[in-house]
Amino acid sequence: MSPRVHAIHIAPGRKVPTRPVESVKAEAGAGLVGDRYHGSRHRHVTVQALDEIKAAARDLGREIPLGATRRNLTITSGPIPTRPGERMRIGDVELEVVRIAAPCRLLDDWIGVGAMKAMHARGGTVFRLLGSGTISVGDEVRFD
Repeated sequence: MSPRVHAIHIAPGRKVPTRPVESVKAEAGAGLVGDRYHGSRHRHVTVQALDEIKAAARDLGREIPLGATRRNLTITSGPIPTRPGERMRIGDVELEVVRIAAPCRLLDDWIGVGAMKAMHARGGTVFRLLGSGTISVGDEVRFD
């Protein structure tokens, strides 16, 4: 069974809490409408895997709220592509890997001490958008 979009989070600015949405407009070459990185050159969308978040939560010994990780899309399962140039599709929107998304120190403040360490190698991937369209919770994820 193919992974699906489990959750979508956007934030209008840095250090502003993310908010969950059911769908978001993706603009090729620009990012997710309403998100802090919309209009950035390459960091259009970040993707993490729910199974990795659950593993990090077990290591941490507490739940990790999906929005607290600051990633835009949570898919039901990985692995997520990580090599620059690799591609995947979510619904009709094509994405291309830019780099691995490293967890930041703020996770310890927002989630609890040790969160950054628990998220090490589980922080997801940064993508650029090659296509436009709407991404919604429940959309199928396909790896090219």
